[in-house]
Amino acid sequence: MALIKSIAGVRGTIGGKVGTSLTPIDVVNITAAFARQVIKPSSRQLVVIGRDARPSGTILTQLVSATLQSLGINVIDLGLSTTPTVALAVMQEEASGGIVITASHNPAKWNALKLFNKFGEYIDAVAAANVFKLAEAGDHEFVTTQELGTYHYQDGYIDQHIEQILALPLVDKTAIQQRKFKVAVDAVNSTGGLAVPKLLQALGVACTKLYCNPTGLFPHEPEPVTQNLGELITTLKQGKYDLGIAVDPDVDRLVIIDETGEPWGEDYTLVAAADYVLGRIPGNTVSNLSSSSALQVITEQHGGTYATCPVGEMYVVDKMKATQAVIGGEGNGGVIYPPLHHGRDALVGIALLLSHLARSGKTASSLRATYPSYVMVKTKIELTPDINPAAILETIKRQYSSHPINTEGGIKVTMQEGWLHVRQSNTEPIIRIHVEGKNQETANRIVKEVLELIQAIFPSIKVS
Repeated sequence: MALIKSIAGVRGTIGGKVGTSLTPIDVVNITAAFARQVIKPSSRQLVVIGRDARPSGTILTQLVSATLQSLGINVIDLGLSTTPTVALAVMQEEASGGIVITASHNPAKWNALKLFNKFGEYIDAVAAANVFKLAEAGDHEFVTTQELGTYHYQDGYIDQHIEQILALPLVDKTAIQQRKFKVAVDAVNSTGGLAVPKLLQALGVACTKLYCNPTGLFPHEPEPVTQNLGELITTLKQGKYDLGIAVDPDVDRLVIIDETGEPWGEDYTLVAAADYVLGRIPGNTVSNLSSSSALQVITEQHGGTYATCPVGEMYVVDKMKATQAVIGGEGNGGVIYPPLHHGRDALVGIALLLSHLARSGKTASSLRATYPSYVMVKTKIELTPDINPAAILETIKRQYSSHPINTEGGIKVTMQEGWLHVRQSNTEPIIRIHVEGKNQETANRIVKEVLELIQAIFPSIKVS
């Protein structure tokens, strides 16, 4: 399987040949190319790195660190950390960039390098293309013994991250403490198992830990979607908790289960956080094309303007800055709150949602009931050599040509009864199909129509 190179960095499976998986040689080449592209001679020769808990992370961290040092660049290693924590540390340390060793929601056999600029944000598309070009050429030049960069392991940045969250004016620690919330957490045995319980303890919330031991041995598929959260849902159905929280391995996605064991749907993490923020700081919002229309409804109810962009955190951040959005994110449970930083952050999402619940006096289920109740159905098609993604997109575009179509990132078709979005994933060898309808029957019907269209030209497709 070829490496996946995108604005989200580079991802691949561990083990195999160079260029077909994420091998040590690929890691060295990408790291060196990143340093050459992002770290200019006039800038501070410092990069912050960190990783999630998956077993391959230790080796990849050593490769990344040694490569940077061999280029004369100093390294601060946060060790087991979260993607948003590394982003904050890049800014705090005034570093020239950051690298997070994490494949996010991908299964355990995967790992990746997420590449940050000096603002703790993903490098842009032009810089990413240059990184991949330099990596492919591989003509890197390393420094002499006297010029080697230094290495410093620094613990405690998760604590600093939490302190910055607690200092946000909209995080109401007092109200949260008074509600005496009881929360169950599924952190999929990654670094959320360190960060989320620490945050909840700091907020005065009782926490029951499910899979919070950061061994990297995922007890289930790590993407925090309903089908992977059976034990957390069962735990909430016992009636002993106010909330269930699930995060992905690098803690930039947040999913909520209500007190009855009913999943909110990952899109409603951002909807609820935005409702809370907009109720106190009026303004605009942004989410990607695959996110629920509920955010637009809530934004306009608060007098703001809603904007969309292609899928990818970098695109969301750019659009948020252009529209001066007060909050934004992605419908996968990713909340971006600019007063903290411009990046998806499950920890700040938790603090905002608990503040919302505490101040409103509502239960999680009653709060969710106040929002538009759209139904989202998400499926995906595995890409094989005989499947042409461009042909799939062109077929969808042609079939629905009588409807408004957005081609910024894949094909999004807007209909009176809902919408569908078909695109090639930035992070996996798949085609993603997201459909939102006003009810389950409508959403299912649209998905069925789309799959039948695709199967007519590629009968061998595998749907999951």
